[in-house]
Amino acid sequence: MPNPDTPRPPPSPLQHTVPEVSDMAAADRPPYGVSQRPRRRRRRLVVTGVVVAAVVVAAGGVTAYETGRLADWLGDGDAAPVADTVPGYTAPAAPTPGVVARPARVGAGDAAAVRSALAEPLEDSDLFDLRAVVAPLSGPALLDVGHGTSMPASTLKLLTTTAALETLGPDHTFATRVVAGPRHGIVLVGGGDPFLEGARPPTGVAHDDASLQALAFKTARQLGANGTRSVRLSYDDSLFTGPRVNPHWPATYIPDDVVSPITALWADEGRNPSGYGRVADPPATAAAIFATYLRQDGVRVAPAVGQATARAGAPELARVTSPPLADIVERILLVSDNEGAEVLARQVGLAVDGEGSFAGGVSGVRTTLTRLGIDLDGATIEDGSGLSRDDRVAAETLVDVLQLASSPAHADLRSVISGLPVAAYDGSLGDRFDDSPGRGYVRAKTGTLHGTSALAGLSTDARGRVLVFAFVSNHVNGADTLDTRAALDRLASALATCRC
Repeated sequence: MPNPDTPRPPPSPLQHTVPEVSDMAAADRPPYGVSQRPRRRRRRLVVTGVVVAAVVVAAGGVTAYETGRLADWLGDGDAAPVADTVPGYTAPAAPTPGVVARPARVGAGDAAAVRSALAEPLEDSDLFDLRAVVAPLSGPALLDVGHGTSMPASTLKLLTTTAALETLGPDHTFATRVVAGPRHGIVLVGGGDPFLEGARPPTGVAHDDASLQALAFKTARQLGANGTRSVRLSYDDSLFTGPRVNPHWPATYIPDDVVSPITALWADEGRNPSGYGRVADPPATAAAIFATYLRQDGVRVAPAVGQATARAGAPELARVTSPPLADIVERILLVSDNEGAEVLARQVGLAVDGEGSFAGGVSGVRTTLTRLGIDLDGATIEDGSGLSRDDRVAAETLVDVLQLASSPAHADLRSVISGLPVAAYDGSLGDRFDDSPGRGYVRAKTGTLHGTSALAGLSTDARGRVLVFAFVSNHVNGADTLDTRAALDRLASALATCRC
């Protein structure tokens, strides 16, 4: 057992077990086609009696983490600076560690030790209006500072992704289809795939990746088999209803390219194919991209491409399917993907209430979490991403959700844990915790908006116990944003050195 007074060496990135990771694309479009993503893996659980993403490694007491997938950068929106922005980079290839992992110790924890470990960092003057909760993997809190709800920023994504996994299941996929339409027509039907791409990944050669280019290839092949060489194209984005822009978002979000209009059909999350900014009408742009690829594959497409509703039971010509929801959740949490979270919220609304709108999504998430035993009394939820400044959630709720996702009784929620970024290694924590005792021992969801900085996740302490925490600081002055973020990191790092 390491001496808590002796600094532990920071774990090398090569001590993390990492799935295959592709190079980042130069453009803003995230390279996430099926041909590029790792093979779907079973999440092997190394903890006896409890399931967590952290394990204590016998050699040197180093903690190994199963990491999620890398993706292109996405920030939290109106943060200044945007702490959740992750520059594209190539993650190191990592062999399976040669040491034998042993289970993390599970215990109730020592409340006095937790209070003692956090006493000094809690006094930091850069922590404004702080809510701080620390708990074991199961059971009541060991520390609870501050009361009431606060603006969660992107830590709200923990609630959205948990509800999506519970409602739809980790193996659920979303299909984008082409069906027959009237008068030699075809209809491109959006299925709410959050990461549908325009072009195939540059390194991909398969024709079954989730891209419009792959869908066009399949469609052209089927049309050719039917003897059809000329078509009229329409698109159907009717799966989602209501406004495309959340009324609880600041009016500047769309013109300032903070987030795309949320639709059931888009390419590259509504980003402009040029690589700069976002398109005004994502479904129409997606249809135009699809038409371009159809023409390249030898199909004559009429110039006019309009909106339509596919008729029920129309014969299907082709489809592409998203990665499993578990993989999608990992990506959303790893890079704090706003658009992806909003699409999942609407998918939850469809599954629970049959309403794929912002309001339906919020209702579906609340219903699902309440059914799981999460107390949302006093909470205000207006979206799925945490971009709304009207969102209010208690830090205790964030801890409850993380405990739930770690529970052996809810294995289907495990991607909420495995998708959390690892301190100083990847995702939105890739540039944090450098030269910190929390490096490699903390994994957490970040959250940043003007005036708010949050961190919620898990830490392995000096005894090998796993602690769950949520730290949320509101009313942060803009000039103090980075200092507040660093103060939160110090809180989490103190848990890593605590013999709790």
